[in-house]
Amino acid sequence: MRKILDVLRLAEAAAARENGINLDDIQQLLKLRTRTAQRLVHLFEEAFPTVMKRKDADRTRWWKLHDEPLIRYQGIREKELASLETAILRARQHGAPLEVHHLESIRDRMLASMTPMEARAIKHNAKAVLEARGHAYRPGPRARLNPDVLAAIEDALETSMQLLVSYQGKEDAVATDRTLDPYGLLFGIREYLIARDPEKDNRLRSFRLDRIAAIAVTDHPFQKDPEVDLQAHAAKAFGSYYSEEEYGPVAWRFSPEAAKVAREFEFHPDQRIEDTDDGGMIVRFSASGWLEMAWHLYKWGDGVTVLEPAGLAKVVAEHRRGDFPSLP
Repeated sequence: MRKILDVLRLAEAAAARENGINLDDIQQLLKLRTRTAQRLVHLFEEAFPTVMKRKDADRTRWWKLHDEPLIRYQGIREKELASLETAILRARQHGAPLEVHHLESIRDRMLASMTPMEARAIKHNAKAVLEARGHAYRPGPRARLNPDVLAAIEDALETSMQLLVSYQGKEDAVATDRTLDPYGLLFGIREYLIARDPEKDNRLRSFRLDRIAAIAVTDHPFQKDPEVDLQAHAAKAFGSYYSEEEYGPVAWRFSPEAAKVAREFEFHPDQRIEDTDDGGMIVRFSASGWLEMAWHLYKWGDGVTVLEPAGLAKVVAEHRRGDFPSLP
């Protein structure tokens, strides 16, 4: 039975991915060793004789399926539905109503493709899977988001239209109107719209969603800069907030005791770890956002020392303590 499901999973991927799948994809997709993946490919070719096979110039073999009706009528499996329900729950907890709406739409469309009896059985089994996984509502403070603001931003991003935003910055006495070129959203401790203010300059700026008093999509299109890499821009921030003035090298030294826990964390996508002679560690990366860094470092008590930047070291100096009963 396991092999049948694995073959169907390969068929789904071969049909869904534009270029099809290769042996490396198969190994990663199903967590298989090379020989096992090769044997499964032979079963896949027998089960789907219409699969298109080709070789690249570097002799990489590819498999691609076109218009395979068996794939379209599979419906959804209980573990897949359970994972989808988990994603909906997490999106709801993180205050992302648009993601909740879209994920629920996918779920409902998949269930609607099945007979009522099949759908009831799948939902019952998925509920059992969820209970077995122990997923529960995660309490804790989080910022509330206005779904109308998110809907307007999504509309503008899809249509490349400018946004008219009434925004009250931290230093503003009242909200002022700004016409922005939207580039994306960043979600973290706070949620930000990443956009350019063409009346000022070409810098990417961050606008807190909770400070947007009013928003509307205009009838004015803008030309997106193809050189803008939102992922690279996001990596310049430790959390959600980016400051050009604060951006630079960061180095934190963890004590031997704290390092046992810190080694389980990824503090930044581009981090580099150095082991110290006493069993501790130093993590290095480049980012900005000293305030969000300070919030995080507080959890580590006196188990971490800021080596650089000096400005961040000064921020946390008076707040290090050694009486926390546990580390993050």
